Amino acid sequence: MIKPSRLSAIAAPLAGALFAALPAAAQSTVESSAGSAIRVEPVAEFDEPWAMTFLPDGSMLVTEQAGTLLHVSADGSGKTPVAGVPAVAYGGQGGLGDVVLHPDFAENGLVYLSFAEAGEGGQGAAVARGKLVTSGERPQIEGLKVIWRQQPKVSGEGHYSHRLAFSPDGMLFVTSGERQKKQPAQRMDSNLGKVIRLHDDGAVPGDNPFQDDGELARQFWTVGHRNMLGIAFDADGKLWVHEMGPRGGDELNLIERGDNYGWPVVSNGINYDGSPIPDHDARPEFNAPEVSWTPVIAPAGFVIYDGETFPNWKGDGFIGGLRSQALVHVSLDGDSASEIERFDMGSRIREVEQGPDGALWLLEDGSGGRLLKLTPAEADG
Repeated sequence: MIKPSRLSAIAAPLAGALFAALPAAAQSTVESSAGSAIRVEPVAEFDEPWAMTFLPDGSMLVTEQAGTLLHVSADGSGKTPVAGVPAVAYGGQGGLGDVVLHPDFAENGLVYLSFAEAGEGGQGAAVARGKLVTSGERPQIEGLKVIWRQQPKVSGEGHYSHRLAFSPDGMLFVTSGERQKKQPAQRMDSNLGKVIRLHDDGAVPGDNPFQDDGELARQFWTVGHRNMLGIAFDADGKLWVHEMGPRGGDELNLIERGDNYGWPVVSNGINYDGSPIPDHDARPEFNAPEVSWTPVIAPAGFVIYDGETFPNWKGDGFIGGLRSQALVHVSLDGDSASEIERFDMGSRIREVEQGPDGALWLLEDGSGGRLLKLTPAEADG
């Protein structure tokens, strides 16, 4: 749904800050295309949720696109707005985006937020960090500071991407979408359409691969991307990113330092007007995806599972599907990947996370989007 663009900041009063979890909704069992079964438990409900992360005590932070960050109790029974979040440019695909914790959160309390912001030239994604303080009457982020921005800001409200992940060595990776402008993905004077690698404070590492291609290019880890709404590291430290194609050609890519993934020169899809785009096979100098989907799944959210609740799934990837309304289960085997199965969730899935208890957690897209907890069906006993 396209929404009118407007600036929004969190301004909810303390009154009404606590909301009840969903009433005891009936749990259900969903069977996959390969016959696996999961138990689905609705836990809470949100207004256009976009991302979530777990705190060490089992509670959660959940972003809502219009600009609200919520501190949610482990059982979903309490939702308290967090003060101190940035103003966001809310509209289309823009607003408050991802939320992740610093690897040393237990010591430094640092939280990272991505969001769309307005400025000269239009809108662009930004990343900010600050310290989460929960000891007062109301949780808040102190000392929020923007550490990265898309350059330049452009018109339009799509393809921000702005997903965040920390590497095993503590580097911050940011997916920067091409903002539906196509050509910037191949340009060295724009950080649109790139995977970005930064120190945790936003400083640019001296060992990034494009050091000789201009000041802005020093941020880049890879180039030639479209709209990347999922990013995760596997147990071996390999980086996987999924990417929305145009009309067809959604991708799951293994991200290799300094490589070019081809957009908009190549794609396994076609343009929305039906005109062709050369396939990856036609231009072998560009990295081809490990998995490509036509018809599209519209991937959003991504986790590589390492828990014990689903022991047979350890090391596998799980991708939310917007258009496909599915949870897509993929095998990751070294440098290759393949789809194993799909769970038809009956709603657009925006986010996928793993909880501290090993359960999988999903956020549905849109107004009234539910938080869903997934556990093995056999646990019903």
